[in-house]
Amino acid sequence: MQGLMVLLCLGLLTTSGRSQELRTGEQESANPDADHAGGAEEEEDPFYKVPVNKLAASVSNFGYNLYRQQSSQTPTANVLLSPFSVATALSGLSMGAGERTEALISRALFYDLLDKAEVHSTYRALLASLAVPTKGLKTASRLVVERRLRTKIMFANELDKSYGIRPRVLTGNARVDLQEINNWVQQRTNGKVTRFLREIPAKVSILLLGAAYFKGKWVTRFDSKLTMPQDFHLDEDRTVSVPMMAASDTLVKYGFDSDLDCKIAQLPLEGSVSALFFLPQSVTQNMTLIEESLTSEFVHDINKQLKSVCVDLRMPRLRLTSEVALAGTLQEMRLQALFETPDFSKVAPKALKLSHVQHKVSLELNEEGVRSGPPPQADTPCSSLRIDYHLDRPFLFVLEDDETGALLFIGKILDPRST
Repeated sequence: MQGLMVLLCLGLLTTSGRSQELRTGEQESANPDADHAGGAEEEEDPFYKVPVNKLAASVSNFGYNLYRQQSSQTPTANVLLSPFSVATALSGLSMGAGERTEALISRALFYDLLDKAEVHSTYRALLASLAVPTKGLKTASRLVVERRLRTKIMFANELDKSYGIRPRVLTGNARVDLQEINNWVQQRTNGKVTRFLREIPAKVSILLLGAAYFKGKWVTRFDSKLTMPQDFHLDEDRTVSVPMMAASDTLVKYGFDSDLDCKIAQLPLEGSVSALFFLPQSVTQNMTLIEESLTSEFVHDINKQLKSVCVDLRMPRLRLTSEVALAGTLQEMRLQALFETPDFSKVAPKALKLSHVQHKVSLELNEEGVRSGPPPQADTPCSSLRIDYHLDRPFLFVLEDDETGALLFIGKILDPRST
């Protein structure tokens, strides 16, 4: 009977490096060698020997920290972020920083383990790899500086060379500046992120702008005829009706983490992008433990250990938008010096500081997909044993680029009706 069991217990991999233990079945494996599997000295994963992947891991770990901080500030609300767009603007800003300020930004972005001389050229390669149309991702990152400032030409050229953007100097005409910035974001996101700013903020010194839009196509599409209103449990006492997509006898990568007490499922999207869902066992379970576990290395290791199983899948159709000011969040991440007395002398002769960080994102995950039925390479036929995987209660999700490991989007969905 053990061969029929499909539950997978995944140990917790945290930044402290605690190793993972993999078990199959409801009971621990009887394999006598299992206890010694983690005894050998751990070697660096070949995945991280690729410079672009190593950079993506660093930027993603910044993203997980950004998400954790934002989630802690809004514990009872949805959170939807595309940290990559914020990291891109912050990384570009570091090119205009003096040594002390550059080191501060580098630590936040986990660049201290990278080859400093190659960071920005590698970032250019990462941006190019994520710009492939099939990935469904559109991002816009920009630096907006105070009006009539004379930026240094070397900084502007280097920023354009590595990040494909030039700093935007405010004209002082609020209507013209607002229209230009909003039009630029709308154009960069194919018209999907509109009205990025409602007004030009007061007293702008440096405004970091990060916007993103994602509309993915599943490798295996959902049948829209099966989508119908179903209950989503906000808590033990309250439910709301939301459009719930459905697929029976579906092969997904699946695991159960006993330490986090949650079911984990990975669904592939077109363009080598994956959606990883963390579903707590209880509708009232605090997600903090899951959130604290998230690192690029943890997610990468989880993805390698999940197994293909047959599930009865239910998940809400998602169409979400979020806009948030992140200046306070970054200050809580030990970056407050950027808002006080930083050295951005390579940007302009005048003393500047980070004054505003604006972030707006949109996400669509509906029934659209590349093909019907299981992927051709699927080699695990559905048997009489199936697992219910119903995202009908609060959950957390991660959108990750499979090729580089870059964190594209992350969300905590307590109520799928809106963000």
